[in-house]
Amino acid sequence: MKTIRTVSELSTELANARQSGKKISFVPTMGAIHAGHLSLIEIAKKQSGFVVASIFVNPLQFNSASDFDLYPRNEAADTAALESAGADVLFLPSVEEIYPNGKVNTRSAGPIGDMYEGQARKEHFDGMLTVVARLFEIVSPDVAVFGTKDAQQLFLIRRMLQQEKSTDWGSKLQLVEGPTIRESTGLALSSRNQRLSSSEMQVALSLSEALDKAHKCAASGEGISSALGEAMKVFSSNPEAKLDYLALVNPESFEALEDGFTGQALMIVAAEVGNVRLIDNRSITF
Repeated sequence: MKTIRTVSELSTELANARQSGKKISFVPTMGAIHAGHLSLIEIAKKQSGFVVASIFVNPLQFNSASDFDLYPRNEAADTAALESAGADVLFLPSVEEIYPNGKVNTRSAGPIGDMYEGQARKEHFDGMLTVVARLFEIVSPDVAVFGTKDAQQLFLIRRMLQQEKSTDWGSKLQLVEGPTIRESTGLALSSRNQRLSSSEMQVALSLSEALDKAHKCAASGEGISSALGEAMKVFSSNPEAKLDYLALVNPESFEALEDGFTGQALMIVAAEVGNVRLIDNRSITF
């Protein structure tokens, strides 16, 4: 695996790969690599013969300087993990390489970007879309692989792609989803899990437990309100998991659902455990 830190060097490497007839698969990350990220590399390898991974902790998507500073960083371990997984190139740019004209949001997530995750993290999704668009511009991949754990992020990236079909990268890019990877306990893997104590890890199971309760409720024939109620009971009985939001939304529009809905819904949840914010989601059929 070749580690590259500048846009110009990466452009040369990508041009050589394309001249060899290779499609480019891309997996953008913010580091703190875990098995979930590595599963995305495996998917990317099946999509093409040349895999680019990136690590960039994007300052524009943090609404707190302390959260940005606390975000786990371990370049040596991350590099070794991505190389073992079979990535061909690791792009490790500086802030100046990504934002040569300064750190300014160039994309807007719109009203949906102000809901759920966006309500607690102002301009988070504007910053996320800005960096994803910039990375797509730099790499111009044929395939980009994202995990489904960040459901609202994935929805907004898909919508951005639909809106930017006329760009060089948007005209050819295929977005591929990777499933959420979980611990044996059910806890969704996250870079932020590193900041949880052993007791907090147990509290964090409230998120996946709530999703399971809602799934079982829907499977028994109950509706939206009942499923939400069953999930809410988990947090009522475990106040150490401080619930931010719990909602059932239409995965095609991200609009909240009401009783009477039939079809595939998406339950999304966010809670704070200790000082760590965690998210999760699950597809539920009514």
